[in-house]
Amino acid sequence: MDETTPDTAAPLIRNRTFDEIAIGDSATIERTLTAEDVQLLATLYGDSDPQRLDPASVASSGFHGVIGHGMWGAALISAVLGTRLPGAGTACLEQALRFHASVRIGDTLAVQVQAIARDAATRRIRFACRCTNQHGVLAIDGTVDVTAPGERIEYARTRLPEVRLPDGAGRPLAARARSLGAIRVAVVHPCDETSLAAALDAHAAGLIEPVLVAPQAKLAEVARQAGLDLSGIAIEDVPHSHAAAARAAELAAGGRVDALMKGSLHTDELMAAVVASAAGLRTARRISHCYLMHSPAYPRPFIITDGAINIAPTLEEKADIVRNAIDLAHIVGVAVPRVAILAAVETVNPRMQTTLDAAALCKMADRGQIAGAVLDGPLAFDNAISAAAARIKGIVSDVAGLADILLVPDLESGNMLAKQLEYLGGAASAAVVMGARVPIVLTSRADSRESRIASCALASLVAHHYRLSPP
Repeated sequence: MDETTPDTAAPLIRNRTFDEIAIGDSATIERTLTAEDVQLLATLYGDSDPQRLDPASVASSGFHGVIGHGMWGAALISAVLGTRLPGAGTACLEQALRFHASVRIGDTLAVQVQAIARDAATRRIRFACRCTNQHGVLAIDGTVDVTAPGERIEYARTRLPEVRLPDGAGRPLAARARSLGAIRVAVVHPCDETSLAAALDAHAAGLIEPVLVAPQAKLAEVARQAGLDLSGIAIEDVPHSHAAAARAAELAAGGRVDALMKGSLHTDELMAAVVASAAGLRTARRISHCYLMHSPAYPRPFIITDGAINIAPTLEEKADIVRNAIDLAHIVGVAVPRVAILAAVETVNPRMQTTLDAAALCKMADRGQIAGAVLDGPLAFDNAISAAAARIKGIVSDVAGLADILLVPDLESGNMLAKQLEYLGGAASAAVVMGARVPIVLTSRADSRESRIASCALASLVAHHYRLSPP
C-alpha cells in the first residue's frame, strides 16, 4: 500500500506485513508486452541469436508468444507480490501456475493476486493469481505461496527523471529534441527568478536559444539578485509586460523565433497577444493546451487536453481540441492515437451534455470530420485507462484501457486530473499549446525544473515539425 509524504517529494512505498493482510485482500497491475520486453527476456534466457532477436523476426514468429506466455506473465505475478502485496521482504515458497493462452506483443495483461489462505505460525499466505488479456481471455491462473514480511519496510518511489516519447522506443523527450537542434524561443517577460532560470536551464540543456523579451533593466536586476549570468543571451528591450507579449507575437509572426515561452506575466496577457487578429499567429483551429504525461502506473505516455486554455468548450471547440491533440500525438510518434472522450459515465445521457458531445465527436470521426485517430466515448476515467475496469462493465472498445489521449470535459477537470497525477501519482509532465502557428510553452511558478525543460523539449519537437509542415 502506498503512502505519500506531506510535501511534494516523491511518494513513499511501503509493504504490508503479515498482520496487515486479510483474506480477500488483492492487488492488480496492468502491463503491455513490447518487442523490447521480448528481447530483454530472450537475453536473460541466454538466447543471443541476433536473427531471432531482430524485431522483425521476433514480431513475425511464435517466439515472443512463448516468452510472453511463460516468462513474462509469471514475472508479472512475482512483480505484484514483490512490490504491491505483500511487497518488499516477501519470499516466494511455492507456485502452481496453469497457462491457458498465448501472450503476444501488444497484448495487455491485467494481473491480480488475492489472499485466499494464511498461517499465522509461519506467516505463510497463499495467493490466487489470475492474468487476463485485453479481450477478457484468461491467460494464466494458479496459486503462489509466500512468506509475508513481519516488519514494515518503506522507501521513496523513484520519480521518473523525464518524460519519454510514446513512440515504441521509449526515447527520452529531451534527448530526441536535442538531436534535432536548438530552436529560437521568445521568452515573454521572464522578470522573476523562476521564469528566468527556466529559460537559462533550457538553454544550458541545448534545447533553446532564448530571446528574452522584457525591460532590460528589470532583467538585469533579477539576474543580479538571483546570481544568473545573461552573457551572450539576446534581449529585446520593451517597457512592460503588455509590450513584451505584443513584441514576442510579432517576432513569431515574422519567423524570427520558432516558439513562445511564458515568463512572469499572466497567461491571459500572453494569449491575448497571440490570438489578436493583427498578430498573424491564428490558424483555422481553436487554440488548446496539451499535457504530455508519463505515469509509473500506466504503460505508455498519454496526452490530457484541455486543462489550461478553454474553460468550457463547445462541441465545435472540442473537435478542434481533439484535432490538436491528435497532431501532437503524431509528432511524438503515435501513428494512430486512441482518443478517450471522458465523462462521469460511459453511457449517453440526454441530461449530461458531456456525454452528448462525446457521442457527436465519435460520429464526426466516423464521417471523416476528425481524422488520424480512433475515438470512443463517453468513457469514465477508469474505463479509459483500465482494460479490466472496462471489461467488468461490459464495454467493448478499441480505446478502453489503451488511451493515448484523454479529452476532458472542461478546463477545471483537466487541470485537476493532470495535477493529481503529478503530485499524487508521481507522473512526469510536459505541456504545450497547439493550434497557433508556433508552439507556446505556458510554464507555472509551481512547475519543477524537469517539467519546464521537458516542456521546452516538447515545443522543440512541434517547432521542428512545423518547419516541414506549417500549420
